[in-house]
Amino acid sequence: MFTKSLAALGMALAFSTIAFAHDSAHEEKTVKIAAPWEITSFDLAISGYVIQKLEIMENLVDADENGVLRPGLATDWAASEDAMTWRFTLRNNVTFHDGTAFNAGTALTALTRAWKQPGVLSKAPIKSITAEDNVIIFEMEKAFAALPALLAHATTIIPAAASFDEAGAPVAFVGTGPFKVSAYTPPQSIDLERYDNYWGKKAKIAKAGYLAAGRAETRALLAETGDANLVFTFDPAGFNGLQAVDSVETIAVPIPRVVTLKVNAGHAFFADPKARQALSLAINRQAIATSITRFPEAAASQLFPPALNSWHNTDLPKLEYDMEKAKMLLAELGWQKGEDGILVKNGERFAIQLRTFPDRPELPLIATVLQASWKEIGIELDVSVANYSQIPAGHQDGSLHVALYARNYGLTPDPIGTVLQDFAAGGGDWGAMGWENAQVAQALEEIAAKGDVEKRAKNIALVSSIIQEELPLIPITWYQHTASIDANLEDVIIDPLQRSYGLSTMRWKK
Repeated sequence: MFTKSLAALGMALAFSTIAFAHDSAHEEKTVKIAAPWEITSFDLAISGYVIQKLEIMENLVDADENGVLRPGLATDWAASEDAMTWRFTLRNNVTFHDGTAFNAGTALTALTRAWKQPGVLSKAPIKSITAEDNVIIFEMEKAFAALPALLAHATTIIPAAASFDEAGAPVAFVGTGPFKVSAYTPPQSIDLERYDNYWGKKAKIAKAGYLAAGRAETRALLAETGDANLVFTFDPAGFNGLQAVDSVETIAVPIPRVVTLKVNAGHAFFADPKARQALSLAINRQAIATSITRFPEAAASQLFPPALNSWHNTDLPKLEYDMEKAKMLLAELGWQKGEDGILVKNGERFAIQLRTFPDRPELPLIATVLQASWKEIGIELDVSVANYSQIPAGHQDGSLHVALYARNYGLTPDPIGTVLQDFAAGGGDWGAMGWENAQVAQALEEIAAKGDVEKRAKNIALVSSIIQEELPLIPITWYQHTASIDANLEDVIIDPLQRSYGLSTMRWKK
C-alpha cells in the first residue's frame, strides 16, 4: 500500500459517489472506468476520442489493437485503379440507439460535417463525398491510398440525426455502438447501458460508467479502493504503489505516443534550426525517463517511437545531450550572456514561455526540469500550466513560444493521418508551427497517395531524417500507457492505439 492523504481519499470517494451513484440499483455490477479526460462537449471534433473509446459511436472502418483495418459500419471498400475514387459499401440492418435506421444519408451528413471541420479529413485531398444507394463515394483531387485509415479516426465517427438540434448544433451522443448513453453529467461523467439491438456481437457487461478524474493521485486512489475497476494514466508514484495492491493488476504498454516540445519556428528566436537544436541538446532525456516517468528505456532517440514499427527509423543518429554544444550553437547565432546570466541579442533577452497542462501528471514535472536545464544555457523559461486548449489557441493566434504535451501518432491505424496533420503544408495545432519543408510535404503526399511498400519506406525515412535534423518538434520521452485492472475483471484488452477501452469484450469473473 502506498501513503495517501485523507483529503485526497475523501476527494476520490466523493468523485465515485457522484459519478457512480446508480450502481446499487444495477442487476449486474457496473464496470467503472476512470481516466484524465473530460467530456466537455457534444461536439465530436472535441470529445469524439472519448466517445469512440467508450464504444458509443462507430466508424465506417474499424481497426484491431494491432492497427489492422477491419469492417465497421462499412462492410467493404475499394478504390478505382487510379485511387481517385473510393466506394464504401454500408452495413445493412443497423439501427441507432434511438431506433432510427443507419443509412447512407446519415453517413453522408456525418462525414461531410467531419470533412468541413478541423481534423484528419480536412487534410485529405477530397473533392466530393456523395451517396448512391447503400454506398458512400469519395472523389479525390489526387490519388490517396490512406483514406480507409482516416475513416477509422475519432473525428469521423457516425452520429444519429438525433445528436443534433434543428440548427445543426450537437446536443446528444446517439450512435450505433454496443453501448448507449443513459446519463451524462458534463464534463465529468457518463453512464452507459448495453445496446441490446446492436448489429454485432453484444457486450458481455450490462452497465458501465466513465469518470474524468484530472488528478493522478485521485485516479490511483479510485483504483486502490475499488471505486473504479479500470483506471488509466498514472504518475510513477501511484503506479508503483498499485503494484502492491492485491485487488488490481497493473500494466504498462508501449504505445505510439511521445512527450514532445512544439517550437514556434516562425518566432525570431527559433527560426534558425541551430536554435531548436540547442534546445534539444540541453535536454537530459535519460534522466527524465529514469527519474520522472520511471521507464528508462523510454528516453526518446527520435520522434517516432518503436511502437510505430515502419515509421521508427533505426538508422537515425540518436538525439544527444550536450550542454556545451548547445551553448556553442547559441553563441554562433549571436547570443551573449548578460549580467544575470540570461542570453541577450540586439538588446533582447532570451526569455520565453512554455505552455503545458496538468492532465498528464508528468508534463509539469518535465517542464520544471527544462526550466532548470535551459537556464544553464542562458534561457529564461516561464512555465504556464493551464488548460490544454491554450496550446492550439497559441498556435492559431501566433502567441505560442514552446509547448509541452504528449502526441499520439496512433490516432489513425496508419500514422500518415496524424503525420499529415502535423507536418503537411501549414502545420497543425498539435504539430509544426511556423515550419514547412517542401521535401517533407512532397514525401507525405506520396506516402498517403501510393501503396508501393519500397517507395513508402524511402519516403518515411526521408521524413524522419529531416524532422530529426530541423526539429520543429523536439521529442523527449516515448510513452508507456499505464493502467490498472480490477482482479475480478477478465478478457480486458488494453489497446496500444488507444482507440477503445475494450468494454464490449470484458466481463466479470464468475
